[in-house]
Amino acid sequence: MAIDVSDMSPAPGAEKILTPDALAFIEELHHRFRPTRDNLLAARADRRNRIAAGESLDFLPETASIREGDWKVAEAPAALTDRRVEMTGPASPAKMAINALNSGAKVWLADLEDAHTPTWHNVVDAEYNLYRAARGDLSFISPEGKEYTLRTDVPLAVPVVRPRGWHLPEKHVTVDGEPAVGALVDFGLHFFHNARQLLDNGQGPYYYLPKMESHLEARLWNDIFTFSEEYVGIPQGSIRATVLIETIPAAFEMDEILYELRDHASGLNAGRWDYLFSMIKVFRDSGKDFLLPDRADVAMTAPFMRAYTELLVSTCHRRGAFAMGGMAAFIPNRREPEVTAKAFEKVTADKTREANDGFDGSWVAHPDMVQTCREVFDSVLGDKPNQVDKLRDDVSVTAKDLLDVSTAEGAITEAGLRSNLYVAVAYTAVWLSGNGAVAIHNLMEDAATAEISRSQVWQQVHNGIVLEDTGATVTPELVERLLAEETERLRSEVPEDQFTRFYAPASQLIADISLADDYVDFLTLPAYELID
Repeated sequence: MAIDVSDMSPAPGAEKILTPDALAFIEELHHRFRPTRDNLLAARADRRNRIAAGESLDFLPETASIREGDWKVAEAPAALTDRRVEMTGPASPAKMAINALNSGAKVWLADLEDAHTPTWHNVVDAEYNLYRAARGDLSFISPEGKEYTLRTDVPLAVPVVRPRGWHLPEKHVTVDGEPAVGALVDFGLHFFHNARQLLDNGQGPYYYLPKMESHLEARLWNDIFTFSEEYVGIPQGSIRATVLIETIPAAFEMDEILYELRDHASGLNAGRWDYLFSMIKVFRDSGKDFLLPDRADVAMTAPFMRAYTELLVSTCHRRGAFAMGGMAAFIPNRREPEVTAKAFEKVTADKTREANDGFDGSWVAHPDMVQTCREVFDSVLGDKPNQVDKLRDDVSVTAKDLLDVSTAEGAITEAGLRSNLYVAVAYTAVWLSGNGAVAIHNLMEDAATAEISRSQVWQQVHNGIVLEDTGATVTPELVERLLAEETERLRSEVPEDQFTRFYAPASQLIADISLADDYVDFLTLPAYELID
């Protein structure tokens, strides 16, 4: 075999996951599909370079016939017709997976990406938890002796697995001497072990596809799905995929993405936080016309964000696909009733807007928010499982509507800059410790929100922005001073050994990438080099 694994026993259950047959399947995926993936990543960079040289984004003239055509995606399987509440969270550790499955949500987005630190232990542990969940025997006993088991009195959430994006490697697996593609490892291990079992369960191998930037990337996934179904001998179309529209280039290719995946497509999701990150990243050196206000001020009601979400609903429903709402980051704090009340109020308002706009369901980040989201969608859907029949023929969105970030109200302030530095360091430190999602100041932070924070810092430095509350210009020297102050603030909030091990290197990493001459495409790429 041309595939090699550096550690065959990183976590309990590895012998069931890292089997010779499963690794042979991953090897075959790489031989067939990695060259295309590499070319598509190069195409991303080429497009970005053209934008830096002055080219803008627009709907593709060469695919106008697809946008204007009369076609629909495959009919949804029964297990995915009602998605009014989706609980998101990592599949490792087992406690998190069990809580998500038991949450009362219709779907569990089992996250191997933005809410997941891909240590080799976590990767294999997540796959083993999904393996056991598919067979109904997932359980966990905490060090304190508390037992967690799958409930039998309510339906469990249907798992939909999100593999890593195309850009991320898996350094613990090599194929032909090169690090494996993280997405192919994540998908390959889950699909190979669970596809038949899930079909026997009355569900299926279902996936969320992140970070795509073009319909050609969707075509690659469709080719992988078709090959994989044939490889294990299950019916074509058994796999269903929901695509996160979380990059600004993908927003211009929603129809085309659904078309490429039409036999395997389930819907599109409004991945709002990565979408804002992408807006900053793609137009980072396009001048002050593409500057966003402080992260906390960018609301989903901003006209450019409304254009994006309404176009998504209209596109999905025209094609018979589900439109899934995004993540409201507010989470309850059971020790602070006032904070919890405000969180419920904000989540209710967010989900009400989505339900009234025509979304078929939405995401929550905490089990306590499941009922709130469900009640909102129940009030709009009634007895219907979804509202795909709400076609939103009133929606008309232009390229200018999607790109006009000047419609976002708010200011760029020192308080916002400090918050960005604090969050970027705090999240990166927790990520380095092995946890991909963490509550910071009663907001659920994951890689997407940390990416916004550090990208805004880079953009403000390189545009010499004047802060509206202090009048100071954002310079490398100002960022270094504020970063040092926010890092010291974090030192006072965590144990010294944790600070030394995780927070100090996280602060250095944020300094390096925020002040670098060249923009680093993903925070998780250099961070990945710092974990085992």
